[in-house]
Amino acid sequence: MNSYRQSPFSNISPVVKNLLIINAIFYLATMLFMKNGQSQLIPLFGVFYFDSELFRAWQPVTYMFMHSDQSFMHIMFNMFALYSFGSALEYIMGSKRFLNFYLITGIGALALQMIIQAIEVHSVVGSITADIRSFPFQSQEDLNKVASIYLTPMVGASGAIFGLLVAFGLLFPNAELFLLFIPVPVKAKYIIPVYVVIELFLGVGQFSGDSVAHFAHLGGALFGFILIKYWRIHRPGGFI
Repeated sequence: MNSYRQSPFSNISPVVKNLLIINAIFYLATMLFMKNGQSQLIPLFGVFYFDSELFRAWQPVTYMFMHSDQSFMHIMFNMFALYSFGSALEYIMGSKRFLNFYLITGIGALALQMIIQAIEVHSVVGSITADIRSFPFQSQEDLNKVASIYLTPMVGASGAIFGLLVAFGLLFPNAELFLLFIPVPVKAKYIIPVYVVIELFLGVGQFSGDSVAHFAHLGGALFGFILIKYWRIHRPGGFI
């Protein structure tokens, strides 16, 4: 009698599988093109503020396949979430709609992040655009704030992942999730809203040293919620 162990990847839906592969390829390339401890690809494929000289037309799409070159945990957590929740959603939505959902929530995440950045720039210079090399900033703090917005790229699939989390919470509200810091399972309908509220608190708080784009996470969550409602997606045998 022949026996075999089924691969843990055998039940992954096709779009999720391809997204995992694409993200892995981007990450490998990111790590291969390193110079002086930083990847040369992040400034090219990460996304900059729309008014930055470093902004390129392809970046609103490519940024969601790029991840930090300083921490492997960034891509690991995002891909683990995609692996954990993506296939169930793809089976319900269908592959084409799931891919559209993933991309739209990723772009929606960027849209909200850029709106927040535009508000921050406007609060300093009185406009959502500025020439940071010639504008007469009132303080070094103002200069640093605007320069950070213009010169710091955003990378990561986290916005799209938050869209998936919200969709999973809506379609599988009673699914029990195990969290590292909680020894008992918690239903999705409880933990996911709490996670979103935490992101809102961290985004509004703007705590020193926090480089996470929390409003991008919230943007992905918001667009995920809107799409599920607008498309009227429901789980067979369930309801939302």
